[in-house]
Amino acid sequence: MKPSSDPKATVPLSLKGKRVAVLLYSYYPSDPRPRRAAEAMAEAGATVDLICLREDKNEPTKETIRGVQLRRLPFGKNRGGKLVYFAQYASFLGACFFVLAWRTLFRRYDLVHVHNMPDVLVFAALPTKLRGSRVILDLHDPMPELMTSIYNLSPTHWLVSLLRVLERWSIGFSSVVLTPNITFKTLFTSRSCRPEKMQIVMNSPQTEIFDPDLEHAAVTRTHPETYRIMHHGSIVHRHGIDLLVEAVAQVKARIPGVSLEIYGSATPYLDDVLATAERLGIRDRVRYHGSKTQTEIAEAIRECNLGVVPNRRSPFTETNFPTRLFEYLAMQRPVIAPSTQGIRDYFGPDEMIYFEPDDVENMASQILWAHDNPTLVQERIAKGREIYRQHLWTGEKARLLSIAAEL
Repeated sequence: MKPSSDPKATVPLSLKGKRVAVLLYSYYPSDPRPRRAAEAMAEAGATVDLICLREDKNEPTKETIRGVQLRRLPFGKNRGGKLVYFAQYASFLGACFFVLAWRTLFRRYDLVHVHNMPDVLVFAALPTKLRGSRVILDLHDPMPELMTSIYNLSPTHWLVSLLRVLERWSIGFSSVVLTPNITFKTLFTSRSCRPEKMQIVMNSPQTEIFDPDLEHAAVTRTHPETYRIMHHGSIVHRHGIDLLVEAVAQVKARIPGVSLEIYGSATPYLDDVLATAERLGIRDRVRYHGSKTQTEIAEAIRECNLGVVPNRRSPFTETNFPTRLFEYLAMQRPVIAPSTQGIRDYFGPDEMIYFEPDDVENMASQILWAHDNPTLVQERIAKGREIYRQHLWTGEKARLLSIAAEL
């Protein structure tokens, strides 16, 4: 049975008069889950101080956005080897520790909300915890599985084993743990966390942008002479965008107007994707649009015919639930997804268009099925949207604020 959020749920207690610190090794406000959570707490009356990275020199060091008071530290996020990652994590953790230690001399935080990665960032909250604050550890992703996927490590590699130990210590230090889906919760509770300590708050898109009440008006936005396939999100190898390019090459004879529209920040892997398109003779059908805001992504979805999440199978993608699924369904668009446990926990076989991960021919056949069966596709969208409605951000936000109020 699929768990659901009650979109009409109410928050039993306000956070008025409370002070919350948020630690985020990422950029704000571009990272959606921390932004939604921080804004929700500010709307509930809390004073929210958020410490994050600084993406470029043009960003102000201090800024207030929708009630959230930002302090950007002079660190960026650079992709690289394992030592680069850990050096960056350690530098940011140390800086957050000293910022909070200094602030606790003048103010007391009631709550510290720490977003992974890394898990050990939670220990930067030690100065505030010693003064009585409660600590939420928000596990967006399981680090051991993610690192095995990024670096192709064995599950028994010493580094993966170390990450499991650090995960257990980090969870033990926290007051409560949040995670975004059923499979992640099952994974964490099987090795690191008591079930009663962990709560699910899903990565549901903002309803103001991805309107759950949008009906058939969106369908008229597509163009009959083209068939636009869309991919948005991180442009990394585990997301299999090169496999999607291969699938588009296979269907181009049957769908003459097919094109692939790619959205996301440029990475070295993007060169591999475009090189694959060049090799297959479809470079003119693959268009890269760069990074866009959530509002711009919603508009791009309205202009597309089909969304595809072409993830390769890995220990991480097997357990992950991509928020993109809800975003396409909210905008009345069909979406093709890998048949993995993290997605099957929520969508049955008649509620999602599935393909077998790493199977380009199967992905291509599902694209053709979606193109050739518009009536059946609309039925699949309707069923998928019912699942989305059970997990609207209104209900997830109420759960988050109830947890914070109880703490």
